[in-house]
Amino acid sequence: MSDALGPSLADYLRAARTRLKPENAGIVEAGRRKVEGLRREELAMLAGVSVDYYTRLEQGRSKSASPAVLDALADALQLDDTERAHLHTIARPAPSRRRRTGKPQQLHRSTRSLLETFDAARQPAFVLGRRLDVLGQNRIAALLIADFEAMPADERNQARFVFLDPHARELYQDWGEVAADTAAMLRMDAGKYPDDPMLSRLIGELSIHSTEFRRLWARNRVHQRTTGAKNYHHPLVGDLTISYQALVLGTDVDQTLIVYDTEPGSPSAHALELLAERAAEQPAVGTDDEMSDGPVRP
Repeated sequence: MSDALGPSLADYLRAARTRLKPENAGIVEAGRRKVEGLRREELAMLAGVSVDYYTRLEQGRSKSASPAVLDALADALQLDDTERAHLHTIARPAPSRRRRTGKPQQLHRSTRSLLETFDAARQPAFVLGRRLDVLGQNRIAALLIADFEAMPADERNQARFVFLDPHARELYQDWGEVAADTAAMLRMDAGKYPDDPMLSRLIGELSIHSTEFRRLWARNRVHQRTTGAKNYHHPLVGDLTISYQALVLGTDVDQTLIVYDTEPGSPSAHALELLAERAAEQPAVGTDDEMSDGPVRP
């Protein structure tokens, strides 16, 4: 299946094979090559499968492969853990996962209290759900990034912000890297939930309105946020570098808490202190019902 959401097994294998440079796979050949990346027969040799079998996989004539074959292909393609997991997911989709997309995600009250606790600690924090929907945020995060609680319920989405809001390009100093990671995270969701109609609509909207998104989506890359850093150019406090950590919340593996921090004593820490002082003057943001991916209830 190759559709508007995730790539088929064939699409993903083809894209990964094209990205792998022959020299990085231990293949040395004199002269110019007519193809980008590895040839099919080279990848088949590295994975220990027949050329005919691999060709059928990449052409979509064989739509499944055993876990052992998938692992062999992942090894040959030098996939990381996230890419390997995605390969297995799209090759052997789980129908039960797709059915869960119809139930709106909401924050537990204890999660809302946790976000407020991070306000007291002067750390921006927010919760992402499926499709990169912003399910909740604290006051500092609202000032640092965007006040998602003030947006209509169907617009509270990180990908929409990154690709469609002009402020995002000014806010993120490394916007190109942020955009690439954002598209790749949506690819992960598409692999897990290829039949999610809300994700399909989101991908369609981004594809129509953002040339950059279309280009990045076509790369078929995947990314899972864990730890890292972002550089901001904030209109109130200037430049600052933020480190982040991503934590899965409770029993819902599709809710991720993102917590920001800065190097103690650094100019970035001072900038965040100034932002925290401003945030302390603001009312607490959101409620459990307001910050969900379902309709806003009265």
